[in-house]
Amino acid sequence: MREPSMTPNQVSAGELLQLIRSGRANTRTDLQRATGLSRSTVGQRLDLLNRAGWLRHSTGNSTGGRPSHHIAFDPTHASVIAVDLETRHARIAVLDLAGTILAEHTGPLHINEGPEWVLDQLASWFPDLIDAAGVDATHICGVGLSVPGPVDWETGRVVEPPIMPGWDQYPIRERLQKAYADHVGPSMEDGPVPVFVDNDANLMALAEHQANHRSCSAFVLVKVSTGIGAGVVIGNSVYRGIDGGAGDIGHIRLHDRPDALCMCGSHGCLAAVASGRALAKELSSLGGDITSGSDVKRLLTEGHPDAIRLAREAGRRIGEVLVTVVTLLNPGVLMLAGELSGVPFMTGVRELLYQRAMPRTTANLQIVTSRLGDHAGLIGATTMVVECLYCPARADARLNRLAL
Repeated sequence: MREPSMTPNQVSAGELLQLIRSGRANTRTDLQRATGLSRSTVGQRLDLLNRAGWLRHSTGNSTGGRPSHHIAFDPTHASVIAVDLETRHARIAVLDLAGTILAEHTGPLHINEGPEWVLDQLASWFPDLIDAAGVDATHICGVGLSVPGPVDWETGRVVEPPIMPGWDQYPIRERLQKAYADHVGPSMEDGPVPVFVDNDANLMALAEHQANHRSCSAFVLVKVSTGIGAGVVIGNSVYRGIDGGAGDIGHIRLHDRPDALCMCGSHGCLAAVASGRALAKELSSLGGDITSGSDVKRLLTEGHPDAIRLAREAGRRIGEVLVTVVTLLNPGVLMLAGELSGVPFMTGVRELLYQRAMPRTTANLQIVTSRLGDHAGLIGATTMVVECLYCPARADARLNRLAL
């Protein structure tokens, strides 16, 4: 709804679009009622949105009077390239604005090769992917990038990422924009393609919340793979903290493991004890060529007894930290995701949470696993792009440029 201090004529086309996208107003009458605008002014604002190609219209069934005219956001008028960057591979896709995957590619890519090489390699995959999706390159409205490290949202730069050597404060947006122009060409609106960057757990939480838990006002997702991180959605918004550091629970220190050296350089971090990397190290010491969280996931799938035992213990160690998280935030849903998030791990988490947390804290808590699986990061990155490009202020600025 509009701000109380706003007069009707100050309600912009972008704000009408927000009402339409949210489902709060999907007829002209709804829009008039929600904004106080006259029918003619609503029509003028809708004309701007229609000329941009952002809306679709349909006629509902008549109940005796004039059939209702339904207005909706058209998720097919543009596409997004989403990138889910992991430590040893990357998954990229072209999606429509509703998060439907049109084409997808996964390839090996080592994040420790550094941002210059990695971002250029990613962009080199884009042309074939766009062709596979059956869309024109000028149909791409933005790129969303998910990374396994803390991100300062305002700058789009990662900040002191323990498992991304060489990436600290690197200008990711600008470099990916250049690589996109070199490999693909001009963007949909003839300027640098908009690039948005966020932490992987944040984007997974955003996607899972919107897809399956939209009614949950406090939602926490914990990703356990090479590292450990959490994404928090309060209301319908990701909570990032002051500079993107919210949810970095992998570097909370455990009191009884001063021997465990973490990739951040400290000792006793949760990630040094209970991450996929930590379990791979333990399993390797027991024999076998185990080097990553993906290897641990494979052993868990095969029912390997040592992997099952260690995953359950990792769940208990992470559960120790989540007792505080759950007590502080009182979420309705705690979702476990990532390579370790199977039954043994969940069992360990549940044991500690219900043993240590007050019954009042967990009485209405659902502990679940990911529903979107490997696609959560891609869908979350797409949602991020859409929320940014079609928010009222940015939508109005884009409409003004399109009108010139």
